[in-house]
Amino acid sequence: MSQPTKMKQSSVAIALAFVGVMFFAIGFAFGINSFLSPTLNSIFGIKSSLSYLVLGISFVPFLLFAVPATWTIKKIGYKRTMALSFLIFAISFALFILAADFESIAVFLIASFVGGIGNAYLNAAANPYITILGPIESAARRISIMGICNKFAWPAAVLFFSLILKYMGISDTSAMTASDLNFPFYIIIGVFLLLGIMSLLAPLPEVTAAGEDENSVEDCPYAANKTSILQFPHAILGALSLFIYTGVETLSLGTAYDYATSIGLENPNTYSLLPTIGMVAGYICGIIFIPKYISQSMALRICSIIGVVGSLAIVLAPADISVWMILILGLGCSLGSPAIWPLSLKDLGKFTKTGSSLLVMGIAGGAVFPPLYGWLKDDFGAQQAYWLCLPCFLFILFFSLYGYKIRTHSK
Repeated sequence: MSQPTKMKQSSVAIALAFVGVMFFAIGFAFGINSFLSPTLNSIFGIKSSLSYLVLGISFVPFLLFAVPATWTIKKIGYKRTMALSFLIFAISFALFILAADFESIAVFLIASFVGGIGNAYLNAAANPYITILGPIESAARRISIMGICNKFAWPAAVLFFSLILKYMGISDTSAMTASDLNFPFYIIIGVFLLLGIMSLLAPLPEVTAAGEDENSVEDCPYAANKTSILQFPHAILGALSLFIYTGVETLSLGTAYDYATSIGLENPNTYSLLPTIGMVAGYICGIIFIPKYISQSMALRICSIIGVVGSLAIVLAPADISVWMILILGLGCSLGSPAIWPLSLKDLGKFTKTGSSLLVMGIAGGAVFPPLYGWLKDDFGAQQAYWLCLPCFLFILFFSLYGYKIRTHSK
């Protein structure tokens, strides 16, 4: 079929529910790394720039494995690729246990890298799947629903570790050892293996975008005579925007706990909820207003402006107040991915999967920005390190105004 909109509403709802679980798993895996960054800093006494590599290195596979993941989807389909990703996740969590036993930061980095491979495969399957599951004009609405599932998982991972460690009698993470992480990871391995089985059994139909099928190229005449993804400048700019967006989103989600800790606030784990609250508020607005009241590009424009305001508020306000501004930063990040994906994939036709792999590569931005933030934090302090966010939102604003509209004409 050339358009997934022909699916029954009940089938779409069931697919959304299952893919929502997968987006929660994506966020939970990233949330684990955001918990580990300050924890490893305390256990090994290393600098923030090195501890944030555990979070950053999990994004490197998005650059290296985006194309192999797309090949895998073409060979075995979306559903089996999703199941494969959960198996890779389970292997990475087993490596985290091995890293704790050896008390080796190097093995922690390897484990985080393998987890990134699992995340690359799951993102390569889940993001384009949910984008083309229905009309492209309402894709941001569907991705917003997925975003709620994903972003609640980040603080859920931090809270999960906090509760399990408290159950183990560890209330002060600064006094814990690396081996104390083993029990929580045993639980997580079991859950992710179960999710892999669920993925195989889930009633997820295979879908294709308009014009993606060689027999229906007339559904997307713009792409019909194109010979390379490089002939789609809006897709290339979209991938760059997603690279920058993922970096700044990772900062807002992955640094709130560490920032609250660095300025000596009590119960710092509760502050990890702030960016999630902001993002979920934005997602709810996306679900309500897109596409009935505002377009996907307008939603991205509004969020970019909010992100600029939030970036300035964090670095200029007093520290004990600025930590609350991370909520505004989260709101600015909320509709970035939901809007960038459909705006970038529109009119790609037979190049949709290639374009998807390009966008998945863009998620590698999360590998660059956390270590860069850690380096800035070491030299200038946690608060001033947030200046990094300002140019990011300015570029995304450019894409929302002009970048997504750039097209080339066939010769």
